[in-house]
Amino acid sequence: MTNLHLLQDALQSQDRFGRRVAARLDAGAAELPRDITERLRAARVQALAQRKSSLQPATSVSGSAGQATLGSGELGWWNRIASALPLIVLAAGLITIHVVQNERRANEVAEVDAALLTDDLPPAAYADPGFLQFLKSAP
Repeated sequence: MTNLHLLQDALQSQDRFGRRVAARLDAGAAELPRDITERLRAARVQALAQRKSSLQPATSVSGSAGQATLGSGELGWWNRIASALPLIVLAAGLITIHVVQNERRANEVAEVDAALLTDDLPPAAYADPGFLQFLKSAP
């Protein structure tokens, strides 16, 4: 027999045992006096009412490694900080990138300005269309 057949046989025997126990309990319950059955019924109703009031629906589902876990949605302040931490890191990274790019642009503009001011030609020569022709034709 394979493992599947062994498992099915075990489940069937457990099912038969459960049905025999349930039948025996039902037979025993029919023989109980009325006052005891009423007390048992009242206790059952009370237990179900308490269980229904204590159950809270899961408001979050988290999964890892192929398993899902239900949570109640109540986060402590450490969990809230840990949840917000990736957003804070992302914002800090974007701000850093913006500052670095602005610095590079400012340095590039400063280099161009310094080259224009230290060059032998006046800045007006660069705006002259004939100067562009001169640069193209010069060896």
